[in-house]
Amino acid sequence: MFNKFSILLLLAFLIACSSTRNSATSKIPGARVKLTTDSGIVVLRLYNQTPLHRDNFIKLIKQHYFDSLLFHRVIKNFMIQGGDPASKNAKPGILLGNGGPSYTIPAEFDTSLFHKKGVLAAARNGDNENPKKASSGSQFYIVQGKKFTDAGLDSVETFRLKGRKIPLSHREVYKTIGGTPHLDMNYTVFGEVESGLEVVDKIASASRDSNNRPLNDIRMKMKILRKK
Repeated sequence: MFNKFSILLLLAFLIACSSTRNSATSKIPGARVKLTTDSGIVVLRLYNQTPLHRDNFIKLIKQHYFDSLLFHRVIKNFMIQGGDPASKNAKPGILLGNGGPSYTIPAEFDTSLFHKKGVLAAARNGDNENPKKASSGSQFYIVQGKKFTDAGLDSVETFRLKGRKIPLSHREVYKTIGGTPHLDMNYTVFGEVESGLEVVDKIASASRDSNNRPLNDIRMKMKILRKK
């Protein structure tokens, strides 16, 4: 049985642990964004290694650009995508994904940033019309992905990455956490989910039409929690 002193010690220990975790998280650099959706809340951390994408994302959030937009494309075991301004008032069944500002953002590839589960990355037009892989001014996706075996990763290297090797440290993450390795160094990764991965899983599992648009609208709203 716990006596009063034991309970006080336990409470102090739990508070200290919580404080340590919060302190550790707060020391990690990068702006934080609160993404509120119809399926729950996600906190995103933006990477300082990709300043063009970070600053553009923050600018749009401050302009309330994303508020009431839809996650217009969701694919289980792959990703959830949003940021098309045409989605705000789109009628059911309308194909979305072509909207955005009149500008693009130069690619900011960093070999340390890869498509593990939970990363935030920029959508873009295809290679034929966009050989420099410039990012959309507003459309983004959050990776859900799937777990891979070594054999599966070998296949990705051979057939999707044209022989480019996946670093060993990245392979371990893809095997334990999961992700979408075939997108590495093809789409700019500029942040990650700090909390709320279960919300990403829920959205990715939504019933959808033949264009991968959720049958029931899933809207978003964003605000800055912490500046860079």
